[in-house]
Amino acid sequence: MIDDLYSSDVLRLAADIPHIGRLETPAASVRRVSRLCGSELELDLVLKDDVVSDHAIRVKACALGQAAAAVLSANLRGARLTEIEQARDNLRAMLKSDGPVPEGRFAELAALEGARDYPARHQSVMLAFEAAVEAVTTATETTTRLTG
Repeated sequence: MIDDLYSSDVLRLAADIPHIGRLETPAASVRRVSRLCGSELELDLVLKDDVVSDHAIRVKACALGQAAAAVLSANLRGARLTEIEQARDNLRAMLKSDGPVPEGRFAELAALEGARDYPARHQSVMLAFEAAVEAVTTATETTTRLTG
């Protein structure tokens, strides 16, 4: 059972998180911390025409949280808020209500299916996608205020 949790796919993803660091002038920056396990994530991003055009991420989390952050970071550029929200919702459904694995741009989240049986790990797995939705929403609101 623990082999399903920390599969070779999860460990591979966790070991290779792209776009690590910070941006100099992000449109939004979000910091999220899991109260349950202490995982931390910081996400900076820039939008162009409601699409993520640049981002950087910093993660201090277990292998599961790192793997989810890696999938997000590898696929975030070019994504719209609706895609990120859908991936977040599908990931949550996969973990909490036996929903299907996410598809499309974020399909590699399927590697985290083994976390379904470990509710204490769900918050860490969700952290990156929750942060991304918040960051894109904040950047969109800021842009609307400045241009509207």
